[in-house]
Amino acid sequence: MTNPVTIKSLEEIELMRQSGKLLAQVFAMLDDYVKPGLTTMEINNRVEDFIVNELQARPASKGQYGYQYVLNSSLNEVVCHGVPSETQTIKAKDIINLDITLEKDGFIADSSKMYVMPEAPPLASALVEATYQAMWEGIKQVKPGATLGDIGYAIQHFAEKHGYSVVREYCGHGIGREMHEAPQVLHYGMPHQGMTLREGMTFTIEPMINQGTAKTKTKRDGWTVVTRDKKLSAQSEHTVLVTATGYEVLTLRAEEALI
Repeated sequence: MTNPVTIKSLEEIELMRQSGKLLAQVFAMLDDYVKPGLTTMEINNRVEDFIVNELQARPASKGQYGYQYVLNSSLNEVVCHGVPSETQTIKAKDIINLDITLEKDGFIADSSKMYVMPEAPPLASALVEATYQAMWEGIKQVKPGATLGDIGYAIQHFAEKHGYSVVREYCGHGIGREMHEAPQVLHYGMPHQGMTLREGMTFTIEPMINQGTAKTKTKRDGWTVVTRDKKLSAQSEHTVLVTATGYEVLTLRAEEALI
């Protein structure tokens, strides 16, 4: 990620808006679909069908870095990069993150959402809500002249104030024609440190927040990242544009419009 940051033109921003709006529709579909009893592979297959056949778009994760599926499905203690499985069934007490990318007309949108099952314990729901709010604390720092450190600090401060820890090994990233562009967007840091934000930058903010320690490990499949202490983890993610006066969330969902 040593390449320079790509400042998007007005035409490119409009194409990214289009991709972001389509991706928001995927989550709207999932809101009525995800429930206990489904396998994570069934969710993967439904999302692929929806993106390809209903939205006339491309699932950008499939085939990238050798990955075979259209989403990551991360349950409970899985921090990120959970692999869909025909034998992994969602249970009534689970929380699950669905991380999905979509490409339309050459530009990629990336977002993830937590789904809390009906019998999930209150501590799980609290973690999910705090993670979502931490993401927004980061997003609200975005404006020209702010720094990446401002974003990271806001997320870290909020999470730690609520007794949680921030995963360090994985971060947000620039996005556009490529899934992963410069810069790296850390979810911890110090105010006024790091790269200065400029109008036309596009990147993801996607904190992974743990119930216990921040330490993680990768399972033998080479993909699935879990908490070392087996406690719960949650993640929220949006693709964000730096505007002339602040930010625009390109993957904003209908239920978030009033935020």
